[in-house]
Amino acid sequence: MVEFLTHNYAPIMFASLAIFLLIGFPVAFSLAANGLIFALIGIEIGLFGPNLLQALPNRVLGIMANDTLLAIPFFTFMGLILERSGMAEDLLDTIGQLFGPVRGGLAYAVIFVGALLAATTGVVAASVISMGLISLPIMLRYGYDRRVASGTIAASGTLAQIIPPSLVLIVLADQMGRSVGDMYEGALIPGLMLAGMYFVYVFAVTMIRPSAAPALPPEARTLKGFKLAQRVVFTLFPPLLLIFLVLGTIFIGLATPTEGGAMGAAGALILALVNRRLNLGLLRQAMDTTAKLSAFVIFILIGATCFSLTFNGVKGDHWVENLLTQLPGGWLGFLIIVNLMVFLLAFFLDFFELAFIIVPLLAPTALKVLTPVAAMYLGVPPGVAEKYAMIWFGVLLGVNMQTSFMHPPFGFALFYLRSVAPEKPYVDKVTGKETAPITTGQIYWGAVPYVVIQLVAVTVLIAAPSLVWTGMDKPRAVNPDKPISIPSAPRATEDDDAPGLPKIK
Repeated sequence: MVEFLTHNYAPIMFASLAIFLLIGFPVAFSLAANGLIFALIGIEIGLFGPNLLQALPNRVLGIMANDTLLAIPFFTFMGLILERSGMAEDLLDTIGQLFGPVRGGLAYAVIFVGALLAATTGVVAASVISMGLISLPIMLRYGYDRRVASGTIAASGTLAQIIPPSLVLIVLADQMGRSVGDMYEGALIPGLMLAGMYFVYVFAVTMIRPSAAPALPPEARTLKGFKLAQRVVFTLFPPLLLIFLVLGTIFIGLATPTEGGAMGAAGALILALVNRRLNLGLLRQAMDTTAKLSAFVIFILIGATCFSLTFNGVKGDHWVENLLTQLPGGWLGFLIIVNLMVFLLAFFLDFFELAFIIVPLLAPTALKVLTPVAAMYLGVPPGVAEKYAMIWFGVLLGVNMQTSFMHPPFGFALFYLRSVAPEKPYVDKVTGKETAPITTGQIYWGAVPYVVIQLVAVTVLIAAPSLVWTGMDKPRAVNPDKPISIPSAPRATEDDDAPGLPKIK
């Protein structure tokens, strides 16, 4: 029995974690308990010494001292304040009037505003709930198909997952040891491409089924001509200014993502103050939710470090690497299998759980497999190509994990929309007519086409990694006449006093 455990410790540990999660035990405690229990068993059967656990306090303190993670509460707070400042409502009303005469105009407005909110809030819940409350009644009032309306709102809200300043990109950058700014630059064009694909889908729907997304009737278009143009300018100016304040300063190197988040939070407070929405109740609610989300992230990260310490101590990382590098099809087979696995896991896990559990296991293998591919595409040595390979992989995972918000039956964006969509027949306050509710099945079926679109986007990014690298700084030129020296990665030796590291004699 002991011999069987010794030779299969890593797969047994991973399978045990899966069982914990399927039972429904909280993720943070599943990770921590799994790591500590298997550490004690491993010490008992002699797989490693007790000094392995001496590294745990330093790892936890390292998490608490991680400056990158400070960006999460800043961007969360900014998104929550903006949700209640009236900006989303003003944007949807104005852009809806602008696109009103066009078939599918309200759906185009929702996608446009979803992308704009994604670039200012970075919080999926804020985007979906805001647009669900504001635009869903209008879309139902003027005859939109319920599946088209609900799917468009849920999918547009999830653009906050991939368009900077996205929380998941911050987490991915931290887990991969890469710059958040580089991850933001790499994700910008794929995020806008995804929004463009949503536009194309709505256009196709209006061509095939015009009645599914009709134009606004003349009596509903209250703003026209100069009044409409003036409203568009004054409504778009504040969010565009905030986007520059946050993303512009990060991209030009004037601010770090954490500093950009702090400026964005301050800008959101100013917007709320200008709109006369800032009060003590709003501040208390925003700070309470921000504190809960931040604690949620930190607890999962602490649990993940407990698990990874033991898992790596029994050479689980080597087991995963051998498993993935032996896949058929080379780097392309690796990307297809990994993305398929992440897609399936997203049915049961949200993006935080995927980022903290799966990404640390995949990242070392991805670095080994994809660096030569990036070097070949860019014409640079592997030492230069490492950054571009990992940003490509991170953006791919970000787009793929975006589907975790849209998967029936556990997609959080679907739950957010369900919470604000009408469950019973109601009387429309404008037309005075009784309006049928939206069923959960209609919300789920409305999400399916957008999940397919996200999978198509993953395929495009696998085939064309230049879409990720176009927004990034160009790799430095290499003199072909000068030999290139690529330093090897540092390794632990017997003289190192860091506990828990594999010793190399």
